[in-house]
Amino acid sequence: MSAANATAEPAADTPWIESQREGDDLLLTLGGAWTTRRLTAEAAALEDTRARGARRASIDIAAVEAMDTAGAWLVYRAVKGLREQGLAVELAGSGAATASLIDTVARHDVGCPPAPPGEGALAALVLRIGRATVFMGREARDLVNFLGLTVIVFLRLALRPWRIRGTALVSHMESAGLNALPIVGLISFLIGVVLAYQGADQLARFGAQIFTVNLVAVGVLREMGILLTAIMVAGRSGSAFTAQIGTMTVNEEVDAMRIIGLDPMEVLVLPRVIALVLVMPLLTFYADIMGLLGGAVMTTTVLDISFTRFARQVSEAVTLWSLWFGILKAPIFGFIIAMIGCYEGLKVSRSAESVGRQTTRAVVESVFLVIVLDALFSIMFSILGI
Repeated sequence: MSAANATAEPAADTPWIESQREGDDLLLTLGGAWTTRRLTAEAAALEDTRARGARRASIDIAAVEAMDTAGAWLVYRAVKGLREQGLAVELAGSGAATASLIDTVARHDVGCPPAPPGEGALAALVLRIGRATVFMGREARDLVNFLGLTVIVFLRLALRPWRIRGTALVSHMESAGLNALPIVGLISFLIGVVLAYQGADQLARFGAQIFTVNLVAVGVLREMGILLTAIMVAGRSGSAFTAQIGTMTVNEEVDAMRIIGLDPMEVLVLPRVIALVLVMPLLTFYADIMGLLGGAVMTTTVLDISFTRFARQVSEAVTLWSLWFGILKAPIFGFIIAMIGCYEGLKVSRSAESVGRQTTRAVVESVFLVIVLDALFSIMFSILGI
């Protein structure tokens, strides 16, 4: 018998390996505690065992004092690796418990699936487009379902108005309406200034600066006032609705409501939807006034038109219906923004990352649908000749 590689046996609780060659036989002796806390270099040494010309191998684990799943996995991998090298492997010295553990590990050894075949750039692009299309279709379906549920709950509360939570409704009207006045007013005022400045600069080429007032009045009252208000509310209040309900979902407060018999649609969704439907026309009217004020300030400064002349030109350029076009669209936009904000909030999973993801999605979807609906309204009004 010739020892090819022998190591002195260390402390009893430390795993060790002895490797010997006897003719065509490779003898491996394992000892110590083969547990997760103890396996270090010995794990790599056992994994790297090579046949080195041997035809048979024997692994003796009689000296192993303790073995857990990690140790059993290493022994099984060593046996499997030597068999793959063409050796006949025998496992000796294993007790009933150790043999059962190694056998259990062997039964649960699942090979890695083969790598998928490479895809071309065109196929990958088509695949991504297909997945995105399916995702958008499912989102549209779920959103329509939530719309139907919201309408049903709304009609149910209309028949029993005493179930409407007045305190929550007033609170949401304050946060989404009253507290939004400064930012909505500032943005509308600046947009009025920009429209007046750009309009005056372009119309000056034709000597028609006075029609800058018409441009500002029609643009603000029919489109810009309601559109900017809806976008600001979507980014401010719609995202807040998603974050609030999403945080409650993460903290399992929504589940607690259902357990005690409260309907989250009545408690969380409807007060926010009704609040935004009520405050959006008021915010739109306020945005229209601030936009006209911004245009008046700019035309007075640049074109030397008095406020009286500006007001007279506005009355000649637009009718009362121009104001009502924006006001009538406001409740619909408010309903869409609040519904999407609540819908995405209820879709939040049990993670903080999901709150941010659904909040971003709520803002994007709200702004997209608001712009699409505004375009459809414009086309419809144009066809009707209004």
